[in-house]
Amino acid sequence: MRIAVTYENGQVFQHFGHTEQFKIYEVEEGKVVSSQVIGSDGQGHGALAGLLSNNSIDVLICGGIGGGAQAALTEHGIELCAGASGDVDAAVEAYLKGELINTGVNCDHHGEGHTCGDHEEGHSCGGHSGCGGCHSKPAFEGKNVGKTCRTHYRGTFNDGTQFDSSYDRGEPLEFVCGAGMMIKGFDKAVANMEVGEKVDVHLMPEEAYGMRDENAVVTMEIAELPGSEELVEGQQVYLQDPYGRPFPVKVVAKDDTNITFDANHEMAGKELNFTIELVEVI
Repeated sequence: MRIAVTYENGQVFQHFGHTEQFKIYEVEEGKVVSSQVIGSDGQGHGALAGLLSNNSIDVLICGGIGGGAQAALTEHGIELCAGASGDVDAAVEAYLKGELINTGVNCDHHGEGHTCGDHEEGHSCGGHSGCGGCHSKPAFEGKNVGKTCRTHYRGTFNDGTQFDSSYDRGEPLEFVCGAGMMIKGFDKAVANMEVGEKVDVHLMPEEAYGMRDENAVVTMEIAELPGSEELVEGQQVYLQDPYGRPFPVKVVAKDDTNITFDANHEMAGKELNFTIELVEVI
């Protein structure tokens, strides 16, 4: 079986029709035996569905997708699992375990330029990107800045509780150091590491996911956001800003008239600890 995932900087890219890369997984007997990243040959669901078909893809895992794209995939005999988010490898692992639920068509524009597309409740939004894959001038220097680094890591809270680990997934995390793909403290720690070195870092919120921002908690009328009437408190969904960019929020309150979303990252305001091992610099 061959699985394709919409891909950007190690994360599940949220707009199928605009994805520029796919990560392709070769699966045998329920286990991933190899993977590679390929570029898309064109924009639009028809061209992308054709590309996947030409690469003998059996299953597509993605974030947001519209009805036309779903129809094109069906035409090519490709199974769809939409509504995924976070780390691509974790999404594939969840799919193979039967834990990734297809939300179907979830890319519709609802009033005020918002999109409400839910993903599986409880599915980790993984990774440690501080700015959704943006690239900016590094805020620090180091011999690894600008280079592709592969690291293993284990993340814990101050009480010792583990919240994430690449060791458990069995594959290092790959990112370009200093490109803004990681939270600042993690990125900065890797900048001058030697291959094979292992360090422990303690990050205050300012170098992790920042402090909570109460202005990021927004209440809207359910009538202004068709589809939101089906949402439940505690569910994670995506809204769309005026520029069409998706951002994750959590439903924190709901009554018959209004629904409240919290756009703060779940790690906002928390001190984090990481054990980082630099495996390879490419």
